[in-house]
Amino acid sequence: MTQTAEPRMPKEPPRYAAERRAAAPVVCYPPESLPAPPMPLYDRLRAGMTGVAQLEIPARDARAFRVPAGHVLRISCIEGPQVGDLNLWNAHDLSERFYSGKTRALHGTHVGTGDRLWSSFPHLRPMATVIADSLGWYGFDADGAGVHDVIGTRCDPYTNGRLGGAPFHRCCHSNLIRALAAETGLSPAAAEPHIHDVLNVFMCTGFTRDTHRYFTKASPVRPGDHLDLFAEIDLLCALSACPWGDCSGNSTDQARCHPLGVEIFAPAPGALDGWTPPTPAPYDRSHGL
Repeated sequence: MTQTAEPRMPKEPPRYAAERRAAAPVVCYPPESLPAPPMPLYDRLRAGMTGVAQLEIPARDARAFRVPAGHVLRISCIEGPQVGDLNLWNAHDLSERFYSGKTRALHGTHVGTGDRLWSSFPHLRPMATVIADSLGWYGFDADGAGVHDVIGTRCDPYTNGRLGGAPFHRCCHSNLIRALAAETGLSPAAAEPHIHDVLNVFMCTGFTRDTHRYFTKASPVRPGDHLDLFAEIDLLCALSACPWGDCSGNSTDQARCHPLGVEIFAPAPGALDGWTPPTPAPYDRSHGL
């Protein structure tokens, strides 16, 4: 029987290691090449907008709701520190959904005022724009953590099972499935493929400096804090109030969980004069054929 040789790993870095590590980093998608969002328009909109709907997302559960284009979605901390997992779809076409990976590539690991939430291929257009963030002061802390991340996925029963956990149905993945199914009439099995990587609202996260592993820490969110998103297209949204509460620990049994608030605001008459929803990406989809 032929034995497979053990791979030989160098005991010392090669002599040219320092030279290779000294290569200059290159920003893949320079942000100045993106069309700038019309922040003065959004500021005027916020000054005169009127509340038209509100709901409460129960702790450890999720709800789905719709936000018309040109309206503002506000997600609020209403009782105690709590993070939320947000999915977005085109309200008329579930195949167009939030693309966290491309949003991360364009704006960075965490989003804030002026950043946009982009949709999946082949559309690749802004679905929503962050127009106000009461946690914008946080920035990045000494651990390298920031708020509102697009690097995590969502807590789910599959990973939990792989890590040795018991069946757990109140995770964000399952919460979002139930919410989408209830809103659309889809069966849970039909709804599940539409659930996607999320915007982790209010979540404070980063990567450890030694192993670059994903971590969470206690969210700085407090009652009264909120995130405002301008709906660039008609949106179907689902938001889960995470069973990890403020993500300060690694046990759902000990986590203190709270509901989240959702408000939808309509623009004042004339506030959006001259504005039009963004069009899909200008590519003919021929793919060289």
